[in-house]
Amino acid sequence: MIAVQEDLTIRQQLLQRLLDARERSDALFKLVRPAALYDRPIPERHRIIFYVGHLEAFDWNLLHANVLGEKSFHPEFDRLFAFGIDPVGRGLPTDQPKDWPAVDSVRDYVGEVRSTLDAKLDHDTPPTGDAKGFPLAILLNVAVEHRLMHLETLAYMLHQLSFDKKVPQSSSASAATPPVTPRMAQIPAGIAKLGLSRDNSAFGWDNEFESYEIAVPAFEIDRYMVTNRQYLEFIRAGGYDARTLWNEPDWKWRTECGITHPVFWNKIGDRWFYRAMFEGIPLPLDWPVYVSHAEASAYARWTGRSLPTEEEWHRAAYGSANEGDGDGRTYPWGSAALASRFGNFDFNSWDPQAVSAFPAGDSAFGVSGMLGNGWEWTSSVFSSFPGFQPFPFYRGYSADFFDGRHFVMKGGSARTSTCMLRPTFRNWFQPHYQYVYAGFRCVNR
Repeated sequence: MIAVQEDLTIRQQLLQRLLDARERSDALFKLVRPAALYDRPIPERHRIIFYVGHLEAFDWNLLHANVLGEKSFHPEFDRLFAFGIDPVGRGLPTDQPKDWPAVDSVRDYVGEVRSTLDAKLDHDTPPTGDAKGFPLAILLNVAVEHRLMHLETLAYMLHQLSFDKKVPQSSSASAATPPVTPRMAQIPAGIAKLGLSRDNSAFGWDNEFESYEIAVPAFEIDRYMVTNRQYLEFIRAGGYDARTLWNEPDWKWRTECGITHPVFWNKIGDRWFYRAMFEGIPLPLDWPVYVSHAEASAYARWTGRSLPTEEEWHRAAYGSANEGDGDGRTYPWGSAALASRFGNFDFNSWDPQAVSAFPAGDSAFGVSGMLGNGWEWTSSVFSSFPGFQPFPFYRGYSADFFDGRHFVMKGGSARTSTCMLRPTFRNWFQPHYQYVYAGFRCVNR
């Protein structure tokens, strides 16, 4: 009886998290003026209308047949809204607004999915797992985190939507900070423990398993993420025109696509401006620069340094200054619970803040801002950890991207939920994708 009560409590907590995530996604779509719902702010991605249906289609496809025993009431929409796009090789979608259903039909589908799932999941004795024995708690965690991930990807998509097509919101004022002085932090040799153990009851995605340890030699790392000010120096020095700073695929992309600056920047006359969520502003020099992996790599070469590996980034973030203590920290600052004084995360702001704005969040080695304010590119190609097993109910989540063409990102942005600020969470993107809230820092070895 006690076990049943515990299962019921966990399920109720997860259902509340799902409801909270739905409220956030509904609020995000309300930022878009109705006439713009069929726009495509980023050429490589679906039109906004797809995502209105996708979040519910994902939940329905995950839960309805195997877990809840429900038959599909709209199989066409189940398929239409099932999968996003991750084009490689500059392949772009060619669909037109007329190819998509009316927004009222999509919203009717969303409402029907929610009411059907909620009626089943809110029952006192729902099924506890799918036909293959996966606990309902795991599947609900997948549904919740999938939606929260899209809250971030949708935010950076809407960042590229014309200002007049969005309903303005108040933005969190950036904390006043003195100009940032770039410097390096010394990271002594030590052990990095990556991944989750299968003995751990905590939820993790398939690519977070299995845990293993790796020795990391001593290195230096930027105390702060590279700023717009530093990157502006790279541009003024001709970094985008210096062939020797770019590898062959990156140079081909840069020249063929005419890439000459970060996608969040634009130049008017001789002045640079930043594309904030709701208005253009003079370039904030001490904010982290958001760039693609290719641009970050070129900058690192320009400085004579490199991007950190995944294990180096992890060591700098979670390692202990006491030799032999390993990397047992829960967060870079220690074990204190997540709070706004430690970083710019959990939907705290629509835009970044100065890289030095959160000294309370420094790691044991004095590295600042490693959680929030922007994901951080690493030089590590996204691949499996030893002992990897794909989720049988979502086999393509990670394995489809173990293709040598995606790179690991760590940390988080202002639009990253706290549940994904765990040390083991891994994000990844293609090297030529400029739109994500991702910056970087460099290392010396």
